[in-house]
Amino acid sequence: MNAARTGYRVFSANSTAACTELAKRITERLGAELGKSVVYQETNGETRVEIKESVRGQDIFIIQTIPRDVNTAVMELLIMAYALKTACARNIIGVIPYFPYSKQSKMRKRGSIVCKLLASMLAKAGLTHIITMDLHQKEIQGFFSFPVDNLRASPFLLQYIQEEIPNYRNAVIVAKSPDAAKRAQSYAERLRLGLAVIHGEAQCTELDMDDGRHSPPMVRNATVHPGLELPLMMAKEKPPITVVGDVGGSIAIIVDDIIDDVESFVAAAEILKERGAYKIYVMATHGILSAEAPRLIEESSIDEVVVTNTVPHEVQKLQCPKIKTVDISLILSEAIRRIHNGESMAYLVPFARYQALRQPRGRHSYWVKGLKRLPSPSRPSNRSHVFPKRT
Repeated sequence: MNAARTGYRVFSANSTAACTELAKRITERLGAELGKSVVYQETNGETRVEIKESVRGQDIFIIQTIPRDVNTAVMELLIMAYALKTACARNIIGVIPYFPYSKQSKMRKRGSIVCKLLASMLAKAGLTHIITMDLHQKEIQGFFSFPVDNLRASPFLLQYIQEEIPNYRNAVIVAKSPDAAKRAQSYAERLRLGLAVIHGEAQCTELDMDDGRHSPPMVRNATVHPGLELPLMMAKEKPPITVVGDVGGSIAIIVDDIIDDVESFVAAAEILKERGAYKIYVMATHGILSAEAPRLIEESSIDEVVVTNTVPHEVQKLQCPKIKTVDISLILSEAIRRIHNGESMAYLVPFARYQALRQPRGRHSYWVKGLKRLPSPSRPSNRSHVFPKRT
């Protein structure tokens, strides 16, 4: 169908062909075409964006995947959003599956909260809404002055476990650090499996944890009255690496939100092998896989790494056959449809739990291509729907 007549368009802000694959999958499910635009880099390194069609009064969705060149991708998104704003688009919604700089969402030493800065820049550029997946910290949503829909990739990874891992009932869900225990517990409860936690591997050193903002003054200025002396801080000691939980004779499935530098995952796999796990999987939403990650995975005890396509990683897959990809374009396309039609996003919560995919189709269900048994709304929307019923 002609999406232009229904008041919405989908654009890709990436200048490289490898990064537009997710955008093409989403538009294919929506039955639409990518908006006409040109994004490229000038010879002097500047980013240029040109919109080749009218967007006046329409809902515009900008799909931006984040490649290794993060800063270029951010500038492409900002410039495209500002170009669409000046072209009088009604709403500008950013579809950013992996939100960049999400690891820099806390103050450390004399640094800055870069994620908050980026949120302010996106608002200034003209974005009015963001769709993302599995933010590194849920509190990041509070950095924005407009709505943020934080979707979940866990249903697709859970489905992969059930369908692609033989004898998964003999598996144990593993958190590679206490910080990841909550996520691992959610997986374990949904799959009715045991839980194990690796303690000590991901602990930061005393140098990393020290907050430089509270460092003492120079010796020549350190004039403190004896009655005001503060108690000495006890030095930290990194505990020995231990595994809390039994993984002997089981399949170990390590879950996390981001796989970037894989040294900690490789070390966790070695420990689990020592504890008797006979097969080891690593599953995460965002597969950044920086630096020597493919080589380290290939040479490690890890049997398989499963990530979604929120971040393009085709080159890494060629370097390491152990890396597998799960497509999440389905939930993103449904989120776009619901936002444009003014429907409740709450229906994506049971959808994201995967059980809702098994519910029967209702009288007022509307379907994205490939969507299976989406729970129907309690009442039909008063606004026109983008998609006809599936036949």
